Amino acid sequence: MKYVIIGGGIAGLSAGICLKGIGANVVICERTVGMPHSGHAFLMQDDALNILAPFAKKLSLEFPGYRIGKYTLKRPDGREVKRVQLHQWKCVRRNEFLGFLQSLIPSDMIKDGRKFCGFIKDEGDIIGAQFENGEIEYGDIFIGSDGAHSKVREDILGKINYTPVEVTEIVGSAVHPEIYQKHIHSFTKYQSAEQGLSFGMIPTTQNEFVWFVQYDSRMFHCEHKTPEETRKFCTDLLADFPDEVHEIMASSDFEKTYLWKTHDFDILGTFHHENTVLIGDAAHLALPFTSAGASNAINDASTLATLLNAHGEHPAAFNAYYRFRQEHVKEHLELGRKLKYNFLNPLKIHDDEIRVPLIPEEVDNTAFNRSKQLQIQYFTDPVCSTCWSIQPILRKLKLEYDELINIEYRMGGLLKTWEDLSRRQGPIQSPEDAARHWDIVRALNEMPMDGSIWLNDPPYSSYPPSIAFKAAQMQSEEKAILFLRRIKEMIFMEKKNIIKWRYLEDAAFELGLDAARLKRDFDGKAQERFSEDLELAGVLGVTAFPTLFFENKNGQRLSMKGYQDYRQFEKIILELLPHAKKKEYDKSPLGLFKYFYTLTTKEFSFLSDIGMEETEAILNRLCEEGKISQFKSSSGVIWINQSIVMSNLRYV
Repeated sequence: MKYVIIGGGIAGLSAGICLKGIGANVVICERTVGMPHSGHAFLMQDDALNILAPFAKKLSLEFPGYRIGKYTLKRPDGREVKRVQLHQWKCVRRNEFLGFLQSLIPSDMIKDGRKFCGFIKDEGDIIGAQFENGEIEYGDIFIGSDGAHSKVREDILGKINYTPVEVTEIVGSAVHPEIYQKHIHSFTKYQSAEQGLSFGMIPTTQNEFVWFVQYDSRMFHCEHKTPEETRKFCTDLLADFPDEVHEIMASSDFEKTYLWKTHDFDILGTFHHENTVLIGDAAHLALPFTSAGASNAINDASTLATLLNAHGEHPAAFNAYYRFRQEHVKEHLELGRKLKYNFLNPLKIHDDEIRVPLIPEEVDNTAFNRSKQLQIQYFTDPVCSTCWSIQPILRKLKLEYDELINIEYRMGGLLKTWEDLSRRQGPIQSPEDAARHWDIVRALNEMPMDGSIWLNDPPYSSYPPSIAFKAAQMQSEEKAILFLRRIKEMIFMEKKNIIKWRYLEDAAFELGLDAARLKRDFDGKAQERFSEDLELAGVLGVTAFPTLFFENKNGQRLSMKGYQDYRQFEKIILELLPHAKKKEYDKSPLGLFKYFYTLTTKEFSFLSDIGMEETEAILNRLCEEGKISQFKSSSGVIWINQSIVMSNLRYV
């Protein structure tokens, strides 16, 4: 069986690599001679790169590209609208990536200088591909990977209707060491709030950026006949944008910029006809707002090769290929169109609704299920030492009873001000009292907490971090709980005063929240959400932390306050759900780190049912082997699994 691939770009080369990997006889026909020079760079997801990893490993080759870890969206006046962490993206120079792909296959597999002009048929069956240079390549299966304006697609499926060009991009590159230092590993975009106009820049390597200008083609027009005309057009168009944008423009070689008139087409009813199949942009075309093109091309190639190998017969493989891929690419097509609409109609889109212009990263699909059999309202506070002490218990509840219980986190307002606290005539009247209390609680419950923060840099209130938690909840219930865990680690172990915005901001960004939106909500709607929690706490008579209210579907309710052992929690669950059964979970040395990014020694001991002394020995050994790391404080250690996938985390 001979496979003839028409088009030697990313899709075609990837198909050649994957087919060669299953032992197929492959020829790649590319129209250009030598390395194509069109295009500067693109963003690619790790999942696509991981497909090629086994082939690269065999040849001891490293992937090209520059890791992109942050996306920031600003207005031309510098106001920050969005700042989020990215986990799965690289910026890759196009020519470097094509060279990398070519190095993964024998050079004689690629026949260049072949511009496709049609198929040769025998009694209606395609038997060969013909090229403008007069050459013919005969084969059994033909793969069209010749891009958005595919001649192969037109030959087998007829002409298609492209959507009108409404957004045009001018793409270039620049070297600027000073600006690079400010934007290391960051995709930065400036976007107008009034019209369809933006400027973006992404580092491709040290000191170099690929940049783009996106504009509404219906409002702005330039012939771009000469490089200087293009430079002037960009400079005038971006007149109100920050100085660094104009510095990037000034340091660019406009001889090497190119114009991209963006459009797409509706999802095709099929990706094949008889023995010919389409991959990459030839099969489906999404707008550039998603940065999906290169990733989709590689996923197409891998899926097709896998199915051809599994099915043997190409009709079944082609049908399965369409079923597997069309839903994914349809989502990307629809996302691209939605992002284009938002770009062209910025006055209709609230800042909080603006999405990252990339296909979504893998995220946890476990939503909080308020239809579970037992609802728990948990009133807590970021500086409450007893709330920190019951973390092992809450984590075990989630591991054993997650399918039955839903825990809803509420802020109770433990420390409004020290003056307010002293009026309550409780045992803690001053920061010095809090320091002594933490020492007592640490000794009783073995959870590390360093009370010296109350002597050296005491928080004046727990309200700011509580409001920040409510702001985090407005983005994601799940990530908000991880955020609460993180700021507790900061204050109890790292002696960081979480009143200070920089720590709240760092925690939000670290956990994948939009730090810019967190600040907007912190100053606005989150204040109301926090007030609602305080009002509910008053109605329910909450006077101590933690306080938990349990309610089953029949409306039966039980409550608990203060520190209780695990048996008491289970007793209440069984009273309200008599047939509740706990679930087994992995208690092996590394098993718990599949669920949790960080564990204190006490948590590991409690969850693994191993004594503290043996636990310390196990954790120290794992640390020495490089499987986990540790953060030591004067009151204890927190153990960290740096390799955990965020989507696997338990939300406690």
